[in-house]
Amino acid sequence: MGILAAIGILSPFPFYYWLWTSPQSWVDLCGKGRDPSKVMGCVAHFLKLVQFVSLFSVSTLHWPPPFYFWPLFAFGQFLNFRVYQLLGEAGTYYGVRFGKSIPWVTEFPFGVIKDPQYVGSILSLVACMSWVPFQYILLWVLGYVYMIYLESEEDASTRAKPLL
Repeated sequence: MGILAAIGILSPFPFYYWLWTSPQSWVDLCGKGRDPSKVMGCVAHFLKLVQFVSLFSVSTLHWPPPFYFWPLFAFGQFLNFRVYQLLGEAGTYYGVRFGKSIPWVTEFPFGVIKDPQYVGSILSLVACMSWVPFQYILLWVLGYVYMIYLESEEDASTRAKPLL
């Protein structure tokens, strides 16, 4: 099951890479009348389900969780929730790459934590380390680290044309 779990855990990252580096192709694929951020969100949720099933397949759940689980997991999920609350669907799902005008956000956690959504996700994964073999957590975290790097290399020339 190991290789299948690893593939499942890594499955979203080629998709995110493609959309980040070739957003116009995604906008074109979605076609007129379909919001590329909304469609990306649907695909991303499906891929997140694939990741969770893959992680669960190699997990050994036991109760109670270690003392560090609740604070790490809760803070990680708070960061994810807060990012989505502040950016909305379009801001979270690459709207700026798809030609949408997304206002710059400076409220907490932005300005305090660099890449708060990825940091929140990483904290949530680390919280599960007593249940999941280290290599799978590491693989998932490396996917996030790569996306942090990729998204920090902003190139306006790869953005989609503004949506009308």
